[in-house]
Amino acid sequence: MFDEPADDDNENSAERATDPTDRAKEKLDEFRMHAELAAVFEGKRKFDAELYPNLDPEIARDIQRTVGRLEKSKSADSPLLPAPSAADALRLLALPDNSDDVSTNNYHIHRRPGEVTIVRWLAGEQVETFYTRMQAHFDAALTQFREEERQSLAWKQDPQTLAYLKALDAINVRLADRYLRDPIRQHNVFLLSTQSADEIDILYLADYLMSVDPADLVGRASAPGEAPTESERAWFFKLFSLRGMHEGEERMCFFIFLQKSDDSDSW
Repeated sequence: MFDEPADDDNENSAERATDPTDRAKEKLDEFRMHAELAAVFEGKRKFDAELYPNLDPEIARDIQRTVGRLEKSKSADSPLLPAPSAADALRLLALPDNSDDVSTNNYHIHRRPGEVTIVRWLAGEQVETFYTRMQAHFDAALTQFREEERQSLAWKQDPQTLAYLKALDAINVRLADRYLRDPIRQHNVFLLSTQSADEIDILYLADYLMSVDPADLVGRASAPGEAPTESERAWFFKLFSLRGMHEGEERMCFFIFLQKSDDSDSW
């Protein structure tokens, strides 16, 4: 997430894999992950969300332990949480209703040297907006990519390239379906999915996605200085997305763990 790929790596992406459908699927997954990141982190830039950097350490630890239990309880093959985990999931989703220390929409931050945890809750219409924005980010990226690939590859008339372009044109994804939104609302189930990166550029996260000073996010001591090296900008990143219902209202809770990569011992 630091440098643009070299031309040799980026050129003629249709030639990098053997199956056109697999190539198209790889791009779909990439755009979905970036769309989720954008929708999670654009709240301050787009929806008047605030950064609250003084999340109570006990609340932060409780949330982290709860998320850890939920992750361990589910199958690696499915985001569906088992029934015994429902109480933990519901308690976490309902926390803004039961605590004066946290609220929906905003980013609640707890910092330790070289580590940052961020928690953001969404409820009701905020969840609706999240899915709308995530879909918009995905569609925009896919549309741009289709056009770029067609301009660079359409002159090739070999079957493999044409099949690849056809596979791109055939993609029609409703991300709410991928995130199992209807089962959540119809069957009152809880789901937890994750996204992680060994290295994410903290400037990309803070400056580009959130439009905040990195120091406001990770603290002055951990923020990169002027003209930082790649290693100074690199943080281990893991995003947990918990989804479910609370008293008939759709809820989401995002728990983000960040650790400076040079200190990293993956959480």
